[in-house]
Amino acid sequence: MTGFLLIAAGFIGGAMAAVWNKDTIQWSYFAPVVGIGVLGVIVARLGHRQTHRSEERLTANIQAVQTSLTNIVSQVEAIHNQKASVSPYDVRHRIDEMVSMDLSVFVEARQSIAHVHGLASYADVMSEFAAAERYLNRVWSASADGYIDEVNEYLDRSLNQFRIALEKLTLLRQKDYNSIGTVGTK
Repeated sequence: MTGFLLIAAGFIGGAMAAVWNKDTIQWSYFAPVVGIGVLGVIVARLGHRQTHRSEERLTANIQAVQTSLTNIVSQVEAIHNQKASVSPYDVRHRIDEMVSMDLSVFVEARQSIAHVHGLASYADVMSEFAAAERYLNRVWSASADGYIDEVNEYLDRSLNQFRIALEKLTLLRQKDYNSIGTVGTK
């Protein structure tokens, strides 16, 4: 909050100093208020970083990522197991009902993977997750159009990719627990 107040004060003060005299800029007033604005940006960024990197938040987010991805795999498996008995037109409704909330939770907390395990591990998990999500979107679209073969094919692919993403995330968490006993930050 302080950072944003400093940014606003710097912006307003800089604007006032710039128009104080229409012929010249009063640099003795302009420079300090611009400095206040820059200080505000620094304070705001540090506060943002500190909030998002707090250990409690990271631990909660990593747990949310693990839980939501586990739920996604479970729900997509349930849809997959029911695909023979469900109209292809209804598969999209099941996706909306069963999977969309956990997808949102995962997406909201996914950055914590990078903070806890590093960017390479984040990219490794997210590559699989993104592919799975694209396949699931394709299932949804094929369901809307009634293409049963495409629904079945891409449901299989999506489930496989979600399983791989979950496996990679689980291995990261196991490695982390084995090395230090709790979730730690890098």
